[in-house]
Amino acid sequence: MGGKRTAHFFAGCLALTALSGIVALTLGSFPTTLSDVAHGVLAFLTGNPAGSTGARVVSDLRLPRFLLGLLTGGALAASGAVFQTVLTNPLADPYILGVSGGAAVGSVVAFVVGGGDWPLLQLLSFAGAALGALAVYWLAGVSGRRSPGRLILMGVIVGALMNAVILVLLALTPPGKVPEALFWLMGDLSRGGRNSLVILIPLVGAGFLLLLALSRGLDVMLLGDEEAAATGLSVESFKGIAVGVASLLTGTVVAFTGLIGFVGLIIPHVVRRFTGGLHSRVLPGSFLAGGAFLVLSDAFSRILQPVGLLPVGAVTALVGAPFFIVILRRRA
Repeated sequence: MGGKRTAHFFAGCLALTALSGIVALTLGSFPTTLSDVAHGVLAFLTGNPAGSTGARVVSDLRLPRFLLGLLTGGALAASGAVFQTVLTNPLADPYILGVSGGAAVGSVVAFVVGGGDWPLLQLLSFAGAALGALAVYWLAGVSGRRSPGRLILMGVIVGALMNAVILVLLALTPPGKVPEALFWLMGDLSRGGRNSLVILIPLVGAGFLLLLALSRGLDVMLLGDEEAAATGLSVESFKGIAVGVASLLTGTVVAFTGLIGFVGLIIPHVVRRFTGGLHSRVLPGSFLAGGAFLVLSDAFSRILQPVGLLPVGAVTALVGAPFFIVILRRRA
């Protein structure tokens, strides 16, 4: 893949990220000026209270939401690229290994037990995501080799089981908390705040750097299991590490934002068309493009419903479902 095309793609991603930032910080029911944006960003970075109401809206609400969208979209897209390579299946995304179901169960438990307050919601969601992924990976290897087909099948089975558990838990949720729990399950960026970002930024940064460290092994995996093993790569161990890191990275952001689907499915396919298959390019490209895509999707949800009643997960599903059908038809 030509270096110029890749360079143009990354330049475009940076420009799209900047555009998404302008849209996210200026769009909303409360009008803000560029001066409000500048003062709000400065107040957020310094930790000082903002002066005007517009600046406070930017520093306390819109900027944290924008940063949370970038981190979440980037983590989901990068994880999706890893899953698609390791499972050798273009339909794979971060939710195929039970991450979404496990995180959803953990979150609903938090609403039942503690009312969905921070940090119990984040801790139980993260724990549920990790346990869901581990359960799928263990079940796929119980009776033999963990083939991509078995991993996906176990992900579907565990996901169905988790959905049943969620229905039971929702029936036990205090009536006043049911709408909030359902809204969280559909994906929501409104929980972003300084405290959340202080925790999330180093965790996502560390997870992404670990994925980058696996880039060369992921490139080898594109050759197929037998060819990869012939190069000296311990295929099963590498798969376990890659799946584990990607699952925990996904679980980390899901714990703060709820279930946002299809970002990890759509973005890696688009990125590979411009960067080729090398994961040293695919992963950073997916992170940048995924973050911008989710921020713009969130902005679109606020345009459709300014009072904030349309979860961003609904918008990504509207875009992702047709994309999923197209890929499925091509493989049929």
